[in-house]
Amino acid sequence: MALHVINEARRCLNCKKPLCRKGCPISTDIPQMIRQFLDGRIDEAGEMLFENNPLSVICSLVCDHEKQCEGSCILGRKGSPVHISSIENYISERYLDKLRPVRPPRNGRAAAIIGTGPAGLTIAVILAQRGYDVTLFESHDRIGGVLRYGIPAFRLPKSILDVLQERLQELGVRIRPNTTIGGALRTADLFRDGYSSVFIGTGVWRPNSLGIRGESLGNVHFAIDYLCNPAVYDLGECVSVIGAGNAAIDAARTALRQGARKVTMYARKPVLAASPREVEYARIDGVEVQTCVRPLEIRNEGVVFRRLEYDDAGNMREVEDSDWLEPSDAVLIAIGQGPKDKIISTSTGIDVNERGLVLTDGQGATTHPGIFASGDVVRGARTVVEAVHYSKAVADAMDSYMQGLPREE
Repeated sequence: MALHVINEARRCLNCKKPLCRKGCPISTDIPQMIRQFLDGRIDEAGEMLFENNPLSVICSLVCDHEKQCEGSCILGRKGSPVHISSIENYISERYLDKLRPVRPPRNGRAAAIIGTGPAGLTIAVILAQRGYDVTLFESHDRIGGVLRYGIPAFRLPKSILDVLQERLQELGVRIRPNTTIGGALRTADLFRDGYSSVFIGTGVWRPNSLGIRGESLGNVHFAIDYLCNPAVYDLGECVSVIGAGNAAIDAARTALRQGARKVTMYARKPVLAASPREVEYARIDGVEVQTCVRPLEIRNEGVVFRRLEYDDAGNMREVEDSDWLEPSDAVLIAIGQGPKDKIISTSTGIDVNERGLVLTDGQGATTHPGIFASGDVVRGARTVVEAVHYSKAVADAMDSYMQGLPREE
């Protein structure tokens, strides 16, 4: 691995106008990272990456690099781009393992972070580094949100999240697992107990439904629920996955690893929405794919599909007399998610849009003073790196807001 990373780093052209950095949603200084690495200053490279992106080690594994940094590398125009993700992962993982953060002096103010996904973790790191007393509230038993409960371990080892939790605790961050805000505790209770601001980063955990007959049958499950704990599901040998995104890919590959013998993905459009690299991995694993179909009904014995056709302009029409029953033991539905409304329904003054997403200004402030939000609960399902990028600005806004509050005597 180290030799591969060194060889890849040596291929970098050190462009004067690095397109790789432009292609990165969080503007990682990739040329600087590579120069420091090759000069033997790996700790400096790791520190730079962490300061720019506290979840750098995670993004190095789960980002869609083909559309971002690596897809922008000039070497990729005539050959293979520099494998930037491998270099970043090598540096970031080593840095996180060695990092022993020094807890800064406390500034006398406290922030509550609801949700420990990419947005919540990013803001927790930044505010803790600035001296705030930070408490993370997580409805599950472990931190990570979608990183732990939505991305399979074969894509993102959970040990990374465990190490990150240790570093957070060393910074003084307190963690309350198995705690849902909107139940016994509400946002009003947080302000009552002395938190200067509250951050909502609860993600999108309510699965979208197909709206067809049969979705409540015992052989049907939503992929986002399945991925939380696949070991408790008995899907049988033949599984149908309805969906075309990365969550559908993750569910399909996981089902094979859990013992299914045949897993087929079904998508409406001719091309899957998932990352091309993830689609390739899925095919290598043995996942079959059928495109240009839509489900009409789910039955105990399988799914009734209808074929679709598209013209050159992308217009779709349904093919008459093409319906058929595809036998399967279980069906996984993976067509996106929306936010749950427990916090909103138990709080006053937090406006949402027609999709239930929290409305904020450009800096993450909601319509309730002192409450901020970012990540998927604001923008819908997006990538990890996009959540981190936006959340850095929100952390700055929370810092400014709390510093502007009158101090208690």
